[in-house]
Amino acid sequence: MNNAENFTGPFLRRPLRLGRAVRLVWESAPRWTAAGLGLILIQGLVPLGVLYATRQIVDGVAAGIAAAGKAEAFHQVLFWVAAAVALALVSILCRSLSELIEEGQSLAVTDAVSDRLHSQSVAVDLAYYENPLYFDTLHQAQAEAPYRPTRIVNGLIMLFQNGISVAGIVALLFSYNWWLALVMFLVAVPGLLVRVVFSHKFYGLRQGQIEAERKAWYYSDVLTGASHAKELRLFNYGGLFREKFRLIRRDLRKDILSLSRRRSLMEFLAQAAAAASIFIPFAYIAWQAIMGSITLGGLVMYFQGFHAGLGFIQSFFQGLAALYEDNLFLEHYYRFLEIKPAVTAPPDPQPVPDPGKGGLRFEHVYFAYPGCSGMVLEDINLNIAPGQVIALVGGNGSGKTTLVKLLCRLYDPDEGRITAGGVDLCRLDPVQWRREISVIFQDYLHYHLKAWENIWLGDTERAPDLERVAAAARFSGADSAIRALPRGYENILGRMFQDGNELSAGEWQKVALARAFMRAARVMVMDEPASSLDPLAEERVFRDFRRLVEGRSAVLVSHRFTAVQMADCIYVLDKGRIVEEGAHRDLLARGGLYARLFNAQAAPCRG
Repeated sequence: MNNAENFTGPFLRRPLRLGRAVRLVWESAPRWTAAGLGLILIQGLVPLGVLYATRQIVDGVAAGIAAAGKAEAFHQVLFWVAAAVALALVSILCRSLSELIEEGQSLAVTDAVSDRLHSQSVAVDLAYYENPLYFDTLHQAQAEAPYRPTRIVNGLIMLFQNGISVAGIVALLFSYNWWLALVMFLVAVPGLLVRVVFSHKFYGLRQGQIEAERKAWYYSDVLTGASHAKELRLFNYGGLFREKFRLIRRDLRKDILSLSRRRSLMEFLAQAAAAASIFIPFAYIAWQAIMGSITLGGLVMYFQGFHAGLGFIQSFFQGLAALYEDNLFLEHYYRFLEIKPAVTAPPDPQPVPDPGKGGLRFEHVYFAYPGCSGMVLEDINLNIAPGQVIALVGGNGSGKTTLVKLLCRLYDPDEGRITAGGVDLCRLDPVQWRREISVIFQDYLHYHLKAWENIWLGDTERAPDLERVAAAARFSGADSAIRALPRGYENILGRMFQDGNELSAGEWQKVALARAFMRAARVMVMDEPASSLDPLAEERVFRDFRRLVEGRSAVLVSHRFTAVQMADCIYVLDKGRIVEEGAHRDLLARGGLYARLFNAQAAPCRG
């Protein structure tokens, strides 16, 4: 592609996006926008009124100097002075109201954009969060969201306002001499071209900086986030990450400033050429006044009109260039919103069957994560009978958690199928299916909310019920820890917010377990549910777990063989394949991988 195509292609396409910007603003803040349009019309016409009043004042003064009735001439001039003052007051009032409208409009648009980003973040597949290219898109959309909508709003307001003023002044100059209006436009064109060309260059530069910017954000999070605070001080690597952050920011700053210097130079040359070019129109207007073709008031009016019109046109063109540049935001924003999830409901989803009646089955399931070449799961066949508890065992990276993700339909298999009650999960609405599953993942989250809210999150489709919350907490063992807090279940957990209290790792895991127990789901999945619990708490959890899942299908994932012994059937995974299955005693008797793993874990205890 040649340079001309590099420039004209995006330049011709970008203005078409203006409609999306207008729709975005209107849909987000219709009332503020309507009020702003009314003010724009007034503000756009006020400069024309000021020019006309100025002409009348100058002509009135000139006529009064030669007139016999000085008082009468002064009264006429005084009227137009009062009119000019009134117009100035109207302009001041409009500016004040405009600031209020712009603020309200900007806040509404920014909040609406954030809400759409949040909605889309929830709707996209889990695969989104495991792909760096998607993170680049999200990063740009989030980074631009706080200020791009405001710039778009203000840019559109100024564009319309300047457009009205330009139209009026062009009509004024055209009525006098058409080529003055033409020259006024031509003088402003170089500035427009400079802004558009460099906006395109900045867009390309920012595209190439996305990953580096995300790295800088990551290093900043390491330095400032609570999750790294202990290790950062213990291993004293704060200086290392500060240096990494500084180096990336230095390179980013260097490239941006280099391009900014070039843009400033070209803009200076364009503005200098514009300033020099107005000599001829000004000289022509002065000559016409000397020759008596126009009055002294006309001289002032056309001088000011040409000068003001040039300023309005330059502002109008700068507004267009700024909107072109703001497509940086719109490009990534709409690209992010246009991401379509792969895990979706079919056109006519079947009702969710009861897994307790037909069980769950994996039939020759193969799966690889998007963008990865190797299979994570290969030819997986397993059955979870109604009311049965199965366990998944294997080394790190053997595919246990991936299998759970497929069961929750966070991903769909590449080959094979997973059925519930004989129905392929791909024939179900994933949202409806997930309501039938309660899960605690090994990387459970800490929510800096009230204790009861932390647990209630497990079943938000029901109204908060503190009795149910407390019952779930008693099942998990979290009840005593919560009641020991200063405000009990009303206490905020964690220290991110005021009046919050931190819990131990084991207590946080009990809260996460209570969250999983809140949902009256027909399938229970526990992925390393006791990794942070002491032996007594672990024994109690699994004793109550067996009672809790009675009549349901359940999946237990754990490295602790004391936990998996309770399962009716144990599946042993190795490198994405099921290599053994059976009850605990049977697997030990075979002397295979399960026996080796069990003996390796038990050896230190025997020693």
